[in-house]
Amino acid sequence: MGVSGSPDDGIPPIGNWNRLLDGRVAVVTGGGDGIGAGIARLFAEHGAHVEVAEVDRERANRIRDEVSGAGGSIRCHVVDVTVDDDVTRLAEAVLAEHDRIDVLVNNVGDYRPLVPFHRSTPESWQQQYDINLRHVFAVTRAFVPSMIDAHRGSIVTVHSVEGMRGYPKDPVYGAMKAAAAHFTTCLAVDLGRHGIRVNGIATDLAQTPQVDYLTGYEDVDELWASWAPVGRVGWPADQARVALFLASDQSAFVTGHNIPVDGGTKAGGGWLFSPREGRFVNRSRNL
Repeated sequence: MGVSGSPDDGIPPIGNWNRLLDGRVAVVTGGGDGIGAGIARLFAEHGAHVEVAEVDRERANRIRDEVSGAGGSIRCHVVDVTVDDDVTRLAEAVLAEHDRIDVLVNNVGDYRPLVPFHRSTPESWQQQYDINLRHVFAVTRAFVPSMIDAHRGSIVTVHSVEGMRGYPKDPVYGAMKAAAAHFTTCLAVDLGRHGIRVNGIATDLAQTPQVDYLTGYEDVDELWASWAPVGRVGWPADQARVALFLASDQSAFVTGHNIPVDGGTKAGGGWLFSPREGRFVNRSRNL
C-alpha cells in the first residue's frame, strides 16, 4: 500500500492473458441475453465461474447450455433482482457455494416504460427506479460484505450514455442512469480502501433483443457514418470486452470511472457527419 520500494510492489501479476479471470467467481445480473449474455460468455471463456441472475427461465437455460457446452463453468438462478427476497435468495445461494465473489456485474436495466415527462406518473417513475437503480443498490449491498471480508473485488455497473448527456425522450430514465453512474463514482471512493474497485459502462447503439438498431434501417446502412463516429452498430461483445478489462487485474489501478462504450456518440455530442456534404454538421436537411 502507498509508496513502496519498487514500482511493481503491490501490483497484481498479469498472469495468463488468455485466462484473465481464472478461478474467479463472477455474478452477472440479467445474464441470459444481450449484453449480459455477452459478458457471461466472455467471463467463462476467461476462466471465471459465472453465476447468472436471470428473470426468464428459458433465457437462463439457453445461456447455461451454451456456456457449459463450450466447456465453461456457469450456474443460473431464476430470480427477479427488483424483488428484495429474490436478491437475498441469490446472494445466499452464491455465497453458500463459494463463500465469496470476486466480480459483480450489475447489468439489468430497461428504457421502458418510455413515457414523455408531461404524461408520466408516480407509477412510471417507480418502475424506472426499480429497473434501473434500486436493484443496483440491493444487489451490490448483498455482495459487498463478502468482498470486504476478502479485501478484493471488482464491481461493474452497466448503465447508459443517456445518464451522461441530455435525454429528452425520457428525463426520468436519464436521471436514473445518471444516478447509477454517480453511485458508481461515490462507491469507488468508499470501497477503495477495502481493495474493491467500482466502475461503470455507459452503453449506446448496442444491438440486443431489447433494443434493435438494425431492423427497418437496412436500406440506409451508409448512414452509420453519420450516426456513430466509429461508423457501425455496437454488439454485446463490444461491451463484454470492456467489462472483462474492468473485472480483471488489467485495470488494477482504475476505479471510479464511467466508460462510454458507445461508438463515440457521447464524444460526438450534437455533431453528425454528412456523407453527402463530406463534413460534420450540427444541422442538416439531408445527411
